[in-house]
Amino acid sequence: MILAAGRGERMRPLTDVTPKPLLEVGGKALIVHLVEKLAYCGFRELVVNVAHLGGQIMEALGDGARWGVAIAYSDERDEGALESAGGIVKALPLLGSGTFLVVNADVWCGCDFDPAFELKGALAHLLLVPNPDHNPGGDFGLEGEQVTNGRRYTFAGAAYYAPELFAPLAYGKAPLAPLLRRAVEAGAVRGTLYAGEWVDVGTPQRLNELNERVSR
Repeated sequence: MILAAGRGERMRPLTDVTPKPLLEVGGKALIVHLVEKLAYCGFRELVVNVAHLGGQIMEALGDGARWGVAIAYSDERDEGALESAGGIVKALPLLGSGTFLVVNADVWCGCDFDPAFELKGALAHLLLVPNPDHNPGGDFGLEGEQVTNGRRYTFAGAAYYAPELFAPLAYGKAPLAPLLRRAVEAGAVRGTLYAGEWVDVGTPQRLNELNERVSR
C-alpha cells in the first residue's frame, strides 16, 4: 500500500494545486518513482489511498498496467483523509489476509522491499534510519531486531504489517504512531536499520535539495 492521501501542508503552496505524491524529482513524480521501485522488487498488486486532489493521482497512475502491476484505489475524498492508521483500516479489504507492505508516497529510499517478507509472529516490522537533521530526537530504539520505545532512530515511513495490528481500530481518522507504540510496548514490533539513501521529502527545501542531487 502506498499512503498518498495527505494534504501536504508543509509543501504549500506547491500542494495547493498538485498533490504531494505528484511533485517531481528528476522530472518524474515521487509516486511514479515508488511504483517503479515496487514493480522492480516484484510486487504485482498495489493499493493507493487518495484524498486531497486524489483524482490527479488516479489519472496519473491509472490501473498500473504500464508498470506491470495492478493498482486498486482506496478513496478517502469524502472523509477528507483518515490519517495513516485510519487509511490502512479502510483499505484492509483490499489488502488481503497476509503480511502487507505500507510505504509513504513522499519517501525517497534506496532500499529494496521484499514481497515475500515474513513477520514470524510479529505484528509489524519497521524500517528505521539514522536520525536526520529535521528529526534529531528520533522515534524508536532498536535492540537486535526488537524495536523499543527509545528514540535513537527515525521511522522511515515504510513497514510490513499484519492485518491483526489494526483490529482494535474502528473505522475513522486514526494516527499510526500511538498504535505502533502500544504494539512496541507489547513486544510485537521488530525492525531493520537502513543506513543507505533515504529522504522524507516533506518540505520544498528538501524537494529542491533532492532534485539538485539527482540532477548531479
